[in-house]
Amino acid sequence: MYLQYQKRESAKEAMHHHNDAVRVLYSYPHKLGADRICYTAWQQVNGLSAAGVEVLVFPGVLYIPVPANVKVRPTLAWGKFRIPYRLLGHMRALALHDEIVSRRLEKLVGQIDIVHTWPGAAIRTLKTAARLGIPTVLERPNAHTRFAYEVVGKECERLGVTLPPDHEHAYKADVLRHEEEEFRLADRLLCPSDFVVHSFLERGFAPEKLARHLYGFDQKVYFPNGRAHNTKNGLTALFVGGCSPRKGLHYALEAWLKSPIHHDGTLLIAGAFVPGYAEKLAPMLAHPSVHILGHRNDVPELMRRSDVLVLSSIEEGSALVRAEARGSGCVLLVSEGAGAICRHMDNALVHEVGNVAELARHMTMLHEDRRLLQRLRASSLSTANEITWTAAGTKLFEVYRDIIAKHRRVGAAKE
Repeated sequence: MYLQYQKRESAKEAMHHHNDAVRVLYSYPHKLGADRICYTAWQQVNGLSAAGVEVLVFPGVLYIPVPANVKVRPTLAWGKFRIPYRLLGHMRALALHDEIVSRRLEKLVGQIDIVHTWPGAAIRTLKTAARLGIPTVLERPNAHTRFAYEVVGKECERLGVTLPPDHEHAYKADVLRHEEEEFRLADRLLCPSDFVVHSFLERGFAPEKLARHLYGFDQKVYFPNGRAHNTKNGLTALFVGGCSPRKGLHYALEAWLKSPIHHDGTLLIAGAFVPGYAEKLAPMLAHPSVHILGHRNDVPELMRRSDVLVLSSIEEGSALVRAEARGSGCVLLVSEGAGAICRHMDNALVHEVGNVAELARHMTMLHEDRRLLQRLRASSLSTANEITWTAAGTKLFEVYRDIIAKHRRVGAAKE
């Protein structure tokens, strides 16, 4: 239903596209350019700049420089002085950022075409933008928060694992209330995968409230090494990410040991475990074919040395490692919940969430048929340029233009 709607609307809007520059106020409450979502936001800003968008970014703190044509005005830092997030407390720091951005926005009428916000620090900004008649988008790096809390909570309960209170997927009623209010206020929710889209559709959100964009990879960092195809030796599978029930590592391990792939293959696990999870998986982790690497800073090289990336997540926005792995020449073995941009049996193998038997069968297919592995790898690499951060910036630019054009037409109709 959503894809049909999206195609229909895109066709309607094509005739309205023009080459006028788009001016975006990009509000990001954390350390722009640090790790995880901070890296995602930084790459988005870079991609938007490369696409020709005029970007005014209000980060909490600028951690890594951005292109020279991007205007930067931090909210929680002045020169070398930074307000410690821990001193304020996480929620208060986000609220302060939101307050500062909303006040600055008041003085920018006529200079901004669209406002791009991030979760947890958007309510005041979204209300101010609505009052001023400026369209808004809210980034959704994960699925609907209530859905994520529910499915992760059930999986942890089933496994007997308790997440630390400060873990992002440990249930927090105040965070849920805040984010659901942001969902209501934003004109559009930016969804990086079909999985995220569906998590909102299932909660009753209208398709026109959801805008599909994508996350990418840096082709200067993640690239294949030109090594010969692995036709005889055991396969090397790689798992990268936080080792927690949400990432489904327990499913990947179970499938690995059910498949003959483990007889001469190697499963590398790169990531830190949440408390209690490794203990639950201890018998499987102790198998000689499984190697625990811990947190690593050489992930690009690990990917170039590996044949496949295994990501059996139960819930995910759009894990960056799935694009980075494709750029590095890894074949994706992923769940439907991983938010991966790929096609089953064309450039990846995709299994139902929690379906160990199906994942084990996919592992066995690649173990026994190296021509299939080679075909999937070649197909994946041939379209990897479609999921770079440069491509993501161009896509987001197009999304902005669509939203701005619709907003202007609605305003004109009311006059």
